[in-house]
Amino acid sequence: MMLSEFSLIDQFFKKTASKNPETRLGIGDDCALLSIPSGYELAITTDTMVENVHFFADANPASVGHKLLAVNLSDLAAMGAKPLAVTLALTLPRVDENWLSEFSAGFLTLAQRYHVDLIGGDTTKGALTLTVQAMGLVPNGQALKRSTAQVGDIIYITGLLGEAGLGLKIKQGYDCQSENALARFHEPMPRIEIGLALRGCASACIDISDGLVGDLGHILKQSSVGACIDFDKLPLSDDVKRYIQNTGDEFMPLISGDDYELCFTVPPQFVNRVPENCTAIGIIEKESGLRLKKSGHIQTFTAKGYEHFS
Repeated sequence: MMLSEFSLIDQFFKKTASKNPETRLGIGDDCALLSIPSGYELAITTDTMVENVHFFADANPASVGHKLLAVNLSDLAAMGAKPLAVTLALTLPRVDENWLSEFSAGFLTLAQRYHVDLIGGDTTKGALTLTVQAMGLVPNGQALKRSTAQVGDIIYITGLLGEAGLGLKIKQGYDCQSENALARFHEPMPRIEIGLALRGCASACIDISDGLVGDLGHILKQSSVGACIDFDKLPLSDDVKRYIQNTGDEFMPLISGDDYELCFTVPPQFVNRVPENCTAIGIIEKESGLRLKKSGHIQTFTAKGYEHFS
């Protein structure tokens, strides 16, 4: 018997009780109800994933569920917001109970890890399209923004760069055995803890979803500054280094998307507060534009990251 819309929600997504006192009413009514504590602001973000654009048709459904939530939590991390709740909208070509069971398991496992309440959403029929709206809490005036980098700030990134890009290359046929790269492509981990630690330390922040140079470019434009990145300081895995050696595609780590690391700027007086697993890769400068220092030589860098409509 075909599941109805409401049976689908009950069977696959209404599995866990609310975890946060701010969630006054979750799934089951026309709207959810959230209470915002005094002294806090609500950070809100929305991301959509479309089959064969953001994930391959043969992708593991649990990984798709994980990634869908992770990319939204990464936006909250970039703002220094503590995750609170999400809504989920599913457009499905058909009701596939096995697919939904695995998808919901991947989604809800990550939600439980970060104490995120699933408070509502929608289901409809159509080409496979998945949308999450995520909400988080940040103390008044402490949200990390893109528009507040200052000349002289040090540029940092979390984790390693380009592994998800290598994972995509492997899926597209590049001959390489790298489970780490594939894992980073399929199941990125949002840097929630680091985002929270950057409150009062970082001057600006963004998550790397469309490539380092593209996303750093948003900080530069909105802050009316420029930057110089030291290529030799980029944190690259051995697999990514081998990819560059084998292909000559040295700029892949700079322009590939899906890393979901954080790129942030820090005034020199606060560098001793930067969390571990972060690497200084450059400096904010007065002259507009982005420059790349490589083997002692500096050149203007004009390549862009991923753009949906380019």
